[in-house]
Amino acid sequence: MTLENDDQCRNLLISLRKIIQAIDQHSISLQKRFGLTGPQLVILQSVSFNAPISVTQVSKIVSLSQASVTDITQRLEKKGYITRTRSINDKRKTDIVLTEKGSTMLDTLPPLLQERFTRRFSKLERWEQLMIESAFERVVSMMSAQDFDASPIMITGDEK
Repeated sequence: MTLENDDQCRNLLISLRKIIQAIDQHSISLQKRFGLTGPQLVILQSVSFNAPISVTQVSKIVSLSQASVTDITQRLEKKGYITRTRSINDKRKTDIVLTEKGSTMLDTLPPLLQERFTRRFSKLERWEQLMIESAFERVVSMMSAQDFDASPIMITGDEK
């Protein structure tokens, strides 16, 4: 490996770390300002867009386990942001819906990091979008991260 390759690798690792730090900082800021974790906010949004929705459906959308989603929805219900009721069609299922308080909370939130990213990314030329996508897919492969289940939501923090 040449010195030039070492510098390129170092620069790439620094860029990756900056991305992680930006996501962490955004999550911390949201929690401080609104008292909710990133996963809680993502679940609120999923419920808002898809209500009534089951825990299983939310779990698939946000790429969290059903147990985590159950815990999070219980916390959100205690805070008054959602209601969980037995499904009329299937008594084994629980339907989750947003409350007025939950809707108000979502209305006060700034755009999540992925929304800002998506707006900026969509303004790039198609060839540049494809180049970035290809490069990131290669990085994922190089980090042996291709088998991780992930949603297109940029958050970090405790799942609770």
